[in-house]
Amino acid sequence: MRSPLEFLLIALVVTLTPGPGTATILRVAARDGRRAATSAILGNSAGVLVWGSLSAIGVSSLILASRVAYDGLRIAGAAILLMYGLRSLRARHDPHDGTDQSERAHRPAGWRTGLLTSISNPKLAAFFVALLPQFLVPGRPILPIALAMAATIVALDVVWFSTLAFTVDRARAILGDKLQTRLERISGTVMIGFGLKLASEAR
Repeated sequence: MRSPLEFLLIALVVTLTPGPGTATILRVAARDGRRAATSAILGNSAGVLVWGSLSAIGVSSLILASRVAYDGLRIAGAAILLMYGLRSLRARHDPHDGTDQSERAHRPAGWRTGLLTSISNPKLAAFFVALLPQFLVPGRPILPIALAMAATIVALDVVWFSTLAFTVDRARAILGDKLQTRLERISGTVMIGFGLKLASEAR
């Protein structure tokens, strides 16, 4: 069995490594502002907790063991990334929109975006299935350990993603609509790249 410190280091590396979650938060922050991005962070965190729970009861293992289930999840995840990425590239912004009103309207959408991106990511299933057995304590229930692992990842994600969202939001406020459009298109392009990569990956 590995130590909790080893898991913390692994989780930190995973959090800081750019992936679909990072691109999602950057996209929402650039498009709809910090409050909407915070909602997306909470949605992403809910997805991580779901995968942690599913790994404890064996559902993640079943998905990875089934070619059809895994490929279905992989294609769904790729489609979601491509959809959001293309929306970002096609977005048009009205500089006269009220920022506060726009952010309030987009908070539920931000939460759904974060949740969908997270819950449809087969890499999260693989992550928990690969790591969970290495940190199990003989004789102890599996679910609390899996949830503790997921909660650790969520805590790191919240700190890191909130920092990114705040930075993007401040940049939007200072540099204006042109930067907002540019950031959204960059994050959209990254999401499309991740989507295409996920769609083309083999087991």
